[in-house]
Amino acid sequence: MISRILAADLPAHVGRTVRIAGWLHRRRELKSVSFLVVRDRSGLAQVVLREPVHLAEETVVEVTGTVAANPQAPGGAELADPVIDVLSAPVEPPPFDLYRPVVSGTLPTVLDHAPVALRHPRLRAPFEIAAAGVAGFRATLDGLGFVETSTPKIVASATESGANVFGIDYFGRPAFLAQSPQFFKQALVGVFERVYEVGPVFRAEPHDTARHLAQYTSLDAELGFVRDHRDVMAVLTRALGGMHAAVAERAGAAVALLGIEVPKVPEEIPAIDFAEAQELLARHTGEDPRGEPDLAPAHERWLGEWALREHGSEFLFVTGYPMVKRPFYTHPDPAVPERSRSFDLLFRGLELVTGGQRLHLHADYLAALAARGEDPAAYEGYLAAFAHGMPPHGGFAIGLERWTSRLTGAANVRQTTLFPRDLHRLSP
Repeated sequence: MISRILAADLPAHVGRTVRIAGWLHRRRELKSVSFLVVRDRSGLAQVVLREPVHLAEETVVEVTGTVAANPQAPGGAELADPVIDVLSAPVEPPPFDLYRPVVSGTLPTVLDHAPVALRHPRLRAPFEIAAAGVAGFRATLDGLGFVETSTPKIVASATESGANVFGIDYFGRPAFLAQSPQFFKQALVGVFERVYEVGPVFRAEPHDTARHLAQYTSLDAELGFVRDHRDVMAVLTRALGGMHAAVAERAGAAVALLGIEVPKVPEEIPAIDFAEAQELLARHTGEDPRGEPDLAPAHERWLGEWALREHGSEFLFVTGYPMVKRPFYTHPDPAVPERSRSFDLLFRGLELVTGGQRLHLHADYLAALAARGEDPAAYEGYLAAFAHGMPPHGGFAIGLERWTSRLTGAANVRQTTLFPRDLHRLSP
């Protein structure tokens, strides 16, 4: 029997009879010959016919024919003398032409019609890059002795003591969608020492910006027996390096199609202290952010440009954020308790990762919760892990969609999100 081959493999079968299958991407009729371009997961294949075939674009077809070399065809080969079988015919056209090199539909049109719009090669490419990045993340952490975990996304209390959570009815009891796997991955450090997770998180923050979502994919990691937050930064650097290497290796066609450059992650990403960053901004921007507990988006952009100019790096760690802007489980700097052993990682001038060292002593958790007016009883399940001895530990979380958008140069994070959920969108 003739087995199916992919479009990208046609050049290796010149002179043979093969079968391909996919969607009718484009139909072109000339005076004496017609061409069908068939799209499958690997790319495009050209089919040559002597008679016109009246099929609509996006018709699903199987084509059996003889492979002939043709430098003008996609990949340098085409199918001649074809036999075409229709597997499925569309009942309506796509919202815009999928065969055109440039996407003509607006972002709302793309999102409203995502199941068909994402068939466009340029719209699909960011998700091939994202998949490669996740594979690189997993491979790198596996190589560092981490164990992959899957933790609950329905929880009894807000993960980070915030109000911006989605409440649900859980068999008559109140529950919430998890803001992060933070509590679980910390507890699992006591089991496996090093853990990671790739999964959804939910934030009920009423943002309506080009970089915020109500649900996104988080690449989380937590590791035990750290000296301080710098050990966590070193693992994050390795993870990002693995992600970028995997994109270059596994998604080269998507990278080429989008015409982007995948930056090499430095072996040691430059770092600047939060207070020092504010001093730089005060000296060079005409603004004085000193005394503010966080960086404004414009300040992050300026620091990203500074890191590229001064260090040749598109990545920059900012360390030592004030404790007042960090979650209660963040470890303070013993020398300056108002400062935290935490960091943000900026990528091309945008916060990509937040992480740091966590508290690990039970008594410190009770004190931290009391200082913030929190009732320890609400965290009984979480605190139980620390009542039985936990090592110094820390971790980080990467937003997959935000990383993909920065890497691909997307103007809106929704361009790199499958079926986004935000302030206005709940379907498809």
